[in-house]
Amino acid sequence: MMSKRIETRRLWPDGPEVGAIGLGCMGMTWAYGTSADAEDPDQVIGRALELGVNFIDTADVYGPFTNEEVVGKAIAGRREEIVLATKGGNVRGRRSADGRPARPVQDGRPEHLRAAIDGSLRRLGVDHVDLYYLHRPDPKVPVEDSIGAMAEMVAAGKALALGVSEFSVDQLDRAQAVHPIKAVQSELSLWTRDHLATSLEWCVRNGAGFVPYSPLGRGFLTGRFRSVSAFGADDFRSRLPRFQEENLAANLTIVEKVEEIAARHGATAAQIALAWTLAQGEYVVPIPGTRRRSRLEENAAAADLRLTADDLAELDALPAPAGTRY
Repeated sequence: MMSKRIETRRLWPDGPEVGAIGLGCMGMTWAYGTSADAEDPDQVIGRALELGVNFIDTADVYGPFTNEEVVGKAIAGRREEIVLATKGGNVRGRRSADGRPARPVQDGRPEHLRAAIDGSLRRLGVDHVDLYYLHRPDPKVPVEDSIGAMAEMVAAGKALALGVSEFSVDQLDRAQAVHPIKAVQSELSLWTRDHLATSLEWCVRNGAGFVPYSPLGRGFLTGRFRSVSAFGADDFRSRLPRFQEENLAANLTIVEKVEEIAARHGATAAQIALAWTLAQGEYVVPIPGTRRRSRLEENAAAADLRLTADDLAELDALPAPAGTRY
């Protein structure tokens, strides 16, 4: 069992100090279906704080709403220990004809966002969040209008800083012109590198932090999933192109190389994947999710792992994955 607290880094150059590995809470209540080995979120989040994993990420659409309630219950009485982030601007779409949940749709209207943060604060049981993201840009609403409404939240003390998720460089520039954007959250992992030369570079130029979600490739880079049969019908990965049988089989070559490097370090594949993500920049703080304390400890230990130049070169040379993200 891991006993020491993990090393820290700034979330952005003048931002709060956080554990170098954060905790994404989405999967505790949403998207990945039920799991017989899932533990009480109170215990997982409590263990995270013991280890110094104090950057906690949630969103109102996860559930919807139930994830923030779960996080709020777990952090009650411990607000000063946490750098807390949530998101607004996504809402649940209608279920499909076969009963499966639809992908979220965007609502970046100022009036929606003003109501959304108030609901988030109530469910979380706090009077402010440290970071409030626009979850996705709304193609029907100018970025300037959405960010303008969020700037009001900072002025009112409801959010200490603003972030955005999955923005293009042009959208980032437009948002920055309205209010400083302190963090950008986008998918980044050894099999999703789209943002390395775009939004991550933007963050470096503009003094913002970069927060990779799904840094373990939605669990694939751990090596645990080698067949689509590993996912239940209520697990949304079962419908993603990269996890379809033919693509998944092809993508195992990526995992095998990661496992080879892990063996040289006496580490796990997950730890190598996280160490690669941490190596992408000084102000990069990945937020892997988990429902188990043992996996949390495994992830946190990746903060101490140092990859060599040869390791990084081998990982950078990995092939692109078969299949699109969605």
